[in-house]
Amino acid sequence: MSKASEVKTGNILRFNGELVSVDEYIHRTPGNLRAFYQAKMRNVKTGKLVEYRFRTDEEVEIARVETNDYQYLYEDGDTFVVMDNNTFEQFNIPKHLFGSSARFLKEGMQVLVAMESDEPIMAQAPTTVELEITYTEPAVKGDTSTNALKSATVETGVEIRVPLFVNQGDKVKVDTRSGEYIERVK
Repeated sequence: MSKASEVKTGNILRFNGELVSVDEYIHRTPGNLRAFYQAKMRNVKTGKLVEYRFRTDEEVEIARVETNDYQYLYEDGDTFVVMDNNTFEQFNIPKHLFGSSARFLKEGMQVLVAMESDEPIMAQAPTTVELEITYTEPAVKGDTSTNALKSATVETGVEIRVPLFVNQGDKVKVDTRSGEYIERVK
């Protein structure tokens, strides 16, 4: 157990039996009242925001979270199988931890996973990925109005919007957070 004064923004706490990440942590001393810490915390599993005031001498439990790079191997039902690059140990990570970026994962990619006592609590795909276009309609000559986009399917099976000059077989860089085309890769 630690004192509330030892908590910092970004820590993971065990609060009311659940894991929360500290988004904002401010020390307040209002007038002639006692000092306290105002915390904004986000539940790791549900994403729900919680606000709480800690007394300066209040005891809190800071969770030991280890964040490492892992290699994504394959999909297995509702989980993704990843491998530790150092020990070659494999772990099953629930798909929902990756959020919407899970649809852009390709075998062999490096992903970031945070674990608390061998239980995965957070997972993050790379912010950008390079994927090959497997299908797109050919551009019609003369149809070159500014910022014209067409649908294209990438190798992971996701459909994205790309400029008219992108053809089947091209590699493109995609933002995994929004699913938007960034640029064509040579």
